[in-house]
Amino acid sequence: MKALYDFIVEPVGERYANKIKIGDKELVLNTNIENHKFVNSIAKVLATPVNIETKVSKGNILLVHHNVFRRFYDIRGNEKNSRSYFKENKYFVSMDQVFMLYDDGWESFGDRCFVKPLQSDNTFVTDNRKKNYGVLAYGNDKLKKLNVNKGDVVSYKNKREFEFVIDKELVYCMKSNDILINHGQQRNEK
Repeated sequence: MKALYDFIVEPVGERYANKIKIGDKELVLNTNIENHKFVNSIAKVLATPVNIETKVSKGNILLVHHNVFRRFYDIRGNEKNSRSYFKENKYFVSMDQVFMLYDDGWESFGDRCFVKPLQSDNTFVTDNRKKNYGVLAYGNDKLKKLNVNKGDVVSYKNKREFEFVIDKELVYCMKSNDILINHGQQRNEK
């Protein structure tokens, strides 16, 4: 079973990542399906696309868009699967819905990059634009060619705070074109 242009994946764990363990108890953080922050975005590749060459292979782990595994209510109030749903816990994922690949560590996929936000008490960030500065956590080949490397302090376009937590760190996912200025290597930024 293979698709022409999409990956076929299954969620790692459940569709929603809305539970945490505290001691021997399990706490449910969210019980509604509308909140995208609690949708699982970690997927295991079951099949790769037939018509697209990619370094992703069967069994790899991907970070995907939150709408892949999401459920929603239609206009009549009926609960529905996302358009990515295929069958029996299997989903189609297009190339533009893949943000990262795990291969001996996380690496950005395609034109995506990830920026760690700077803490607001940082002296480097002194005005109301502070949310538009960060440290490049995961770059890509396009940024490397422009000499924008991991650890560089960068400015990025407004409203690009598409949040993920990777290895227990908050990062913002964006495209390479969203990076506006490279301020150079990290100094005392936090």
